Amino acid sequence: MQKYVSTLLDSMVRAVAIAALAMAVVGCASWAGAGHPAAPAKASAPDYNYIVGPGDTLNIIVWRNPELSQVVPVRPDGQVSTPLVDGLVAQGKTSVQIARDVEKELGKYVRDPVVTVIVTGFVGPYSEQIRVVGEAAKPQFLPYKQKMTVLDVMIAVGGLTDFADGNRATLVRSAEGHKRYNVRLNDLIKHGDIGANVEVLPGDILIIPQGWF
Repeated sequence: MQKYVSTLLDSMVRAVAIAALAMAVVGCASWAGAGHPAAPAKASAPDYNYIVGPGDTLNIIVWRNPELSQVVPVRPDGQVSTPLVDGLVAQGKTSVQIARDVEKELGKYVRDPVVTVIVTGFVGPYSEQIRVVGEAAKPQFLPYKQKMTVLDVMIAVGGLTDFADGNRATLVRSAEGHKRYNVRLNDLIKHGDIGANVEVLPGDILIIPQGWF
């Protein structure tokens, strides 16, 4: 009888422990999405135009003037230099705007210049870069691309670390006054829940916390 009671007590203790663990897991899962609303699935605007930043490479083509055409980097100060044009501000402008500015400067020396600017190396201005911090395999910044999603971002940074609590990740949206959204990276990456994939916007910051256990 005493052995039976002891066995029964052991079973009850195990049951209580399992129940407590289950409640803790559910509690953590519930808390994971608490505090911030879920990020909207769609975010990008159809009229987005790429903005040039330091580190970008520009192919400046002057029609019928190959000697004035060059591939040039955008300097850290955001400016570019080409034949007859020195210290032209490129940062914060589109390729079309830069082309018009080059035409204006060349017009002082060349009759009716026609300029095309093609961005061939993409970094983008700091204000538009996507930053990933925390428990990513390779935390880094990424140039923004139209229709870019959280899944694209996570592939670029090599996924999550073993210690990441992906479902508590936070997306900080600079375009909305640093509003915070919850994103479910575990569900997306580890469970293939495509419904957890959301678009990102220029300047977004993805913060991936460490798990509690």
